[in-house]
Amino acid sequence: MKIKKRTAKLGSPFSFYEAIGIFTYPLQIDNDIHFQLCYYILVLIFLIIGGNNMFIEVLRQNKKVSILLAVLRVYLGYTWLMAGWGKIAGGQFDASGFLKGALAQAAGDHPAVQGWWVVFLENLAIPHVELFNTLVPWGELLVGIGLLIGCFTKTAVFFGLVMNFLYLFSGSTSTNVQLVLLSMFILVSALNAGRYGVDGVLLSRLKDKLFFNKTTEIKDVA
Repeated sequence: MKIKKRTAKLGSPFSFYEAIGIFTYPLQIDNDIHFQLCYYILVLIFLIIGGNNMFIEVLRQNKKVSILLAVLRVYLGYTWLMAGWGKIAGGQFDASGFLKGALAQAAGDHPAVQGWWVVFLENLAIPHVELFNTLVPWGELLVGIGLLIGCFTKTAVFFGLVMNFLYLFSGSTSTNVQLVLLSMFILVSALNAGRYGVDGVLLSRLKDKLFFNKTTEIKDVA
């Protein structure tokens, strides 16, 4: 008599409707974009650290998901590329107006720009605005290129996130919130987001080369 082994299926600890409720909760109770951003980041951190490991495995290993991640990566890359190229092609990009506008948002009972960030703006950013006039457009352009072709994907998305948060700290919401949320999926997915890109090609060739070297060593020993 054959005994069939029954294995528990791995799945999400939440039902579909519960998951929808979790992701729409901040939209229902608060219109503050900063609250919504913090909420979604905390949810993502929960999924990474203490939530569903299967979710992370799918993001990092599933080939079908890597196609979706590639589409997402290209969208982010195009957004950054056009933002940077627009500033470079214009030839007259000057961040001083943006920085002074950020200082203006530090006043009032509920300032959009916090005092500690004002210190950074007044003592570093504004006095060295010429440096930022170069770093900002070229940084956006390089991040865009890296994401578009999938080259050093995690590095590119990391510096993209850095710029997103710099803009948010300066009181500029714009598209930065959605870019942060989408970029987090690229960052968490490890190498899977670059599978269909330069990273994937280089990694494949590196694996083949290492495998070839190990095979040669075994033959030499034999």
